[in-house]
Amino acid sequence: MLCSVYQLGRVGYDEVYQLQMDLLDRRLTDGIGDTLLLVEHPPTITIGKSGKVENILASQAELRERGISLFFVDRGGDVTYHGPGQLVVYPIIDLKDRGRDLHQYIYDLEEVIIRALGDFSIGAVRDKSHRGVWAADKEMAAIGLRVRRWVTMHGFALNVNTDLDTFSLINPCGFTDREAISMAVVLAQEIPMTAVSDRILARFSEVFNAEMRLFQNRTKLSSDDVGRDLLRQTNLATLVRDKTHERQATTLV
Repeated sequence: MLCSVYQLGRVGYDEVYQLQMDLLDRRLTDGIGDTLLLVEHPPTITIGKSGKVENILASQAELRERGISLFFVDRGGDVTYHGPGQLVVYPIIDLKDRGRDLHQYIYDLEEVIIRALGDFSIGAVRDKSHRGVWAADKEMAAIGLRVRRWVTMHGFALNVNTDLDTFSLINPCGFTDREAISMAVVLAQEIPMTAVSDRILARFSEVFNAEMRLFQNRTKLSSDDVGRDLLRQTNLATLVRDKTHERQATTLV
């Protein structure tokens, strides 16, 4: 399995959402191969398909004041927070050649995170009652997915140096009795994001038996840039944006 990797830096949620939709469409027609996006987002709250607005504890006025965007999205799960210091990984992967097994895919994503955290001497585990990765009975990584004709989008968010106070604005993943935790809190020091990204990529390659093709880091996201990279890689046409996707992620504040 060959997987193209883009480390995009800090990019708005809506931009990366649109990019995922573009890549998903191309992956469905074998126009591109499997692709991995690594990003940080500005402060953002998202609500999944099964989410409840009641799990957002702050008013819209408070969110605006704090500069936090709010999106309804098409992933599974409830409410989650994205922000600086959090590594978000979006795999666009075709599962048809991986047994068409969504449960195994989620298990494998958890395994990637658990092994990567182990590289930092953090003992992380699964929780049978809820998907994700946990440390000290607190959620360190959340998983939320969408699968269309066995091609995945969305992914997981790992709290590295995340400001955990912001999680007080929501019930994370709908929980009222469980909290979030970060690598920085467990290790009592800030962790270089590049070091975490490197270990995530190494463990992803290991778990998914994938050859990772890393494109240059991006300081500004451009679908055209990604399209040109894919053109050079696959000798196919550039990405075409479908305007109907613009309505998929809706800003509420």
